[in-house]
Amino acid sequence: MKRKITYAIVILAGLQLFGGCKKYLEISPQERILLDNYYKTPAEAKAALVAIYDRFGFQTGGLYDKVAIMCAASDDQIAGGGGPSDINDLQVVNNFTLNATTGPQGYLWNKGYAGIFRANVFLSKIGDINMDATTKASYIAEAKTLRAIFYFDLVRFFKNIPLLTSAVDPKEIYNVVQAPPAEVYALIEKDLTEAIPGLPNTVVARTDGGRITKGAAQAMLGKVYLWQGKNAQAAEQLAIVNGATPGQPNAVYGYRLLPNFGDLFKVANKFNSESILEIVHANSSNGGWGDAGASEGNLLNIIVGPRGYKPGPGAPDYYSGYSFLLFTKEFFDFIHFDPRNKATVANLDSLEKNGIATYEKGYQNTGYFLEKTIGRVADKAPTGQTELNFPQNSYEIRLADTYLLEAEALLNNNAAVGAGSRAYQLLNAVRARVGLNPVAVTLDNIIRERRLELAGEGHRFLDLVRWGKAATVLAYKGFKSGKNEIFPIPQAELANTKLEQNKEYGGTK
Repeated sequence: MKRKITYAIVILAGLQLFGGCKKYLEISPQERILLDNYYKTPAEAKAALVAIYDRFGFQTGGLYDKVAIMCAASDDQIAGGGGPSDINDLQVVNNFTLNATTGPQGYLWNKGYAGIFRANVFLSKIGDINMDATTKASYIAEAKTLRAIFYFDLVRFFKNIPLLTSAVDPKEIYNVVQAPPAEVYALIEKDLTEAIPGLPNTVVARTDGGRITKGAAQAMLGKVYLWQGKNAQAAEQLAIVNGATPGQPNAVYGYRLLPNFGDLFKVANKFNSESILEIVHANSSNGGWGDAGASEGNLLNIIVGPRGYKPGPGAPDYYSGYSFLLFTKEFFDFIHFDPRNKATVANLDSLEKNGIATYEKGYQNTGYFLEKTIGRVADKAPTGQTELNFPQNSYEIRLADTYLLEAEALLNNNAAVGAGSRAYQLLNAVRARVGLNPVAVTLDNIIRERRLELAGEGHRFLDLVRWGKAATVLAYKGFKSGKNEIFPIPQAELANTKLEQNKEYGGTK
């Protein structure tokens, strides 16, 4: 699905809540369509819906996204790059020295609230448009699901956040206050519950790949329940997504695990049967360095590639990149003898030692790169700035993830977990896909499986926080218990407003 639209209007301008974001509002009056004159036709409704999706896939001009932040914060990866201040926002997450003025929290906050703003305006206006009722219901459901996703990220990252369900009058933007997290979660659950009936079971990948489906909303609701410890509700929702028989295709949605784990990360396999929700990227936007974040290319593809890569005969066709998000030696040793190793880790040290390729050693080099996401010469853009326009999609949710989440929810809810039980089938279907024998359903085994299966996909840090293990596992990086589970609210959002900084960062909230 194309995420960028070709004209500017007030509601799509990335309007942020507070003064620290006003620099993003530089729009020529000749290019805008006033809000009162918009939302008149079905085509305008669709363009505005696309604009909400635009924020879902938004990447910063600083060459990173949510996945990169979560990977840098995890124990499996380190920031890397060209030096200790290269993409500094990732460096300070990596060593947990971020504060209210330094770090990626401004990107996370702005991405979320710009998306919420667009969703709120959309939901307030679409009712007046004369259009097909089924299409309108689907659009409304998509907007509510996206709003729920934005809020789910924000409340997990910042805990104490404003809860906005309608556009804020400009006169009131400095009077907005934070809501209790429980109220935010209540809205998330309400949005998703209301959205699910209006969503399609499937979409045509060629024309609508990347759009929200019923299964995507149910998977998200299951994750929301699990995060709150509502295990029975989580298992119920995730079971609908995972299907009646784990390891077999879902008879309603068609989801099934791909037979070959490595195929998940091939550009040609977008919107495959394991995909539940993807962030869409393309190599045709001609994005350039003037605004790298506006490119539709996947910026992870370039930042994780090895610097100065020079392949010899028979070497992988990696595109030379910037050496970020390297795997640690500890993680390499952990995954080394697992069947997923080769599709997960690009072992540049081994290539070099065997005379197959050479590369420049970047900051904190370990020699172990993120194979899943490295840009390939075969996938480079035909035109435009090559390094900014790689077309690999990113998974927001895929089936192996939801299998393991349901198994965890069942275990937490004291359901049967012995051989032959549903939890046992879920966990071991993921293992069977890569040729591994069954194991017992224990939290340790689920933790191990999620780490092996989902490495480098942005899950590990939030998993550690959910399990209460972050303080122990991430202590070597400087993580402080009772503080680094969340991010500081950006200082720009506190100036001249009624927002309060989280107490974990010296505030009162």
